[in-house]
Amino acid sequence: MGNLQIDLLGTSFSIQANESPEYLEKLLDYYRKVVNQVDKEAKIKDPLKVAIISGVMICDELCKEKQKLQFTNQTINKQDLVEAEEIALRIIENIDKVI
Repeated sequence: MGNLQIDLLGTSFSIQANESPEYLEKLLDYYRKVVNQVDKEAKIKDPLKVAIISGVMICDELCKEKQKLQFTNQTINKQDLVEAEEIALRIIENIDKVI
């Protein structure tokens, strides 16, 4: 179980989670990176809006990665089916030769 001290967007608090402290720091570092990007590019000064936009950007990134993974899995499954069909046809041809 890890503890994480968060000092971001003018607020400070601690959280406790069922993850390692290293993992929690990695998450916070990534979130800080996104927050800094939003802060620089959007020029929004309201910390709540920066936090919300940052969260939406991370959700967008997550959804796109899930779509890529789903597409990859579908492609792999199609390739597996094509390969299985080719193997089955070869087996049938070999059976026909024997009979």
